[in-house]
Amino acid sequence: MTDLDPTADGHQVRGRLLRIFGLGFGLAVVIGGTIGSGILRNPSVVAAGFVDTRLILLAWLAGGLFVAIDAMPTVELGAAIPLSGGPYSLAARSIGPFTGFFVGWADWLQLVMSTGFIAVAFGQYVQRLGIMADWSTAVVAILLLIGCGVLNWIGARVGGASQNIGSALKALVLVALVITLFVAAKPEAAAAPPPPLFTWVAAAVALRAIYGAYGGWQAAVYFSEEVHQPERNIARATFAGIALVTALYVLVNAAVLHVVPVGILVNSTLAVSDAAAMVLGPGSGTIVTILAIICVATIANLQVMEHVRTTYAMARKGMLPPGLATVSASGTPRAALVVVLVCIALVITGATFIKGGLYEVLLNLYAPNIMIIFLLLSYGALKLRRTEPDLPRPYKMPFYPLPALVSIVINGILLVLFLTTDLVTSIWSIIFLALAVPLYFLGRSRWRAA
Repeated sequence: MTDLDPTADGHQVRGRLLRIFGLGFGLAVVIGGTIGSGILRNPSVVAAGFVDTRLILLAWLAGGLFVAIDAMPTVELGAAIPLSGGPYSLAARSIGPFTGFFVGWADWLQLVMSTGFIAVAFGQYVQRLGIMADWSTAVVAILLLIGCGVLNWIGARVGGASQNIGSALKALVLVALVITLFVAAKPEAAAAPPPPLFTWVAAAVALRAIYGAYGGWQAAVYFSEEVHQPERNIARATFAGIALVTALYVLVNAAVLHVVPVGILVNSTLAVSDAAAMVLGPGSGTIVTILAIICVATIANLQVMEHVRTTYAMARKGMLPPGLATVSASGTPRAALVVVLVCIALVITGATFIKGGLYEVLLNLYAPNIMIIFLLLSYGALKLRRTEPDLPRPYKMPFYPLPALVSIVINGILLVLFLTTDLVTSIWSIIFLALAVPLYFLGRSRWRAA
């Protein structure tokens, strides 16, 4: 066990995270945290919204540019406040302890729910290959969680190495698929229905799909205490990762549009798979399914790592039981890891008993949390400029304060659209987020001075 951690607030906890990762790991988590099943499924949704090939590609490019702007306030905070724990640590320092806890709780909720459903998607993809087809999908999903838990229990180096490998694999397979679609013999033109007419409603749905496909770019800020020179490498990893993902997304869509007419693409449920089938035959579906398995498994492993760091950071500051901030000699907060895995497994198990509309509500509960988190972090960057103007800022957002204001406006619009168009999910989201109030005061009274 390592020495006591002196950074704890109000008490000391045993052990500390290890500074063992470099810029390559930061790139891997940004790329691995962003590229998921969204790029395999969402091209058809975006095509339905923008209908013209050039507009479709421009929309994906614009999505990457917005994400880069959206990232600027968060990266400024991450470089100035190099603490692990992601949005929680940044909001707590820049805005205050309650808002920090609220952001941490919102992030904790979205991680437990999204990781649970990502694991379920993994189970479905595995069973599509005929593997463990007679098993419950929930059991297959929990087996993935156990695998992630074992890797991270062994130590931070092993968990990080698995993330590096998974991210590299998914990027290489996507690049190979893009090359294949471009160089393979283009199928004979078939009679395709005309593209749908442009509507603002479809365009709004398309923009939401693009926003979702780029989600995960903030992964590097969860590991600030474990990355060498975080004041420089967090910014480098985040923006380089966003640039690489944007380029890859535009290329994937260009490759798909190269072989699939827009009129056919808009009716596809798995656009990349359908494009591959047109040039390689039906057997290509196995390749795309394997790619999907790599994508979701890598994201599940990363989100477990992020979730553990958030839990650790909140416990270290007395917001959760201090025992959850205990770190093993190999750099893993093992108690936090166990709690995180159990909570995700409970979400997966509970989802198997939910039918109909409520299942869809749970599936989308975490959606508004992301918008709230980045809206508040952008506000936090503005506030910290006023309250701590002399704080060293190794990275400063260009054209201050425009990036933060753009982020606040866009995330605010997306949040309002979500809350007003999905009333049932909105009510459940508000209920879960409101639990932050009693939990905050419980933490202050029970663990703050522990």
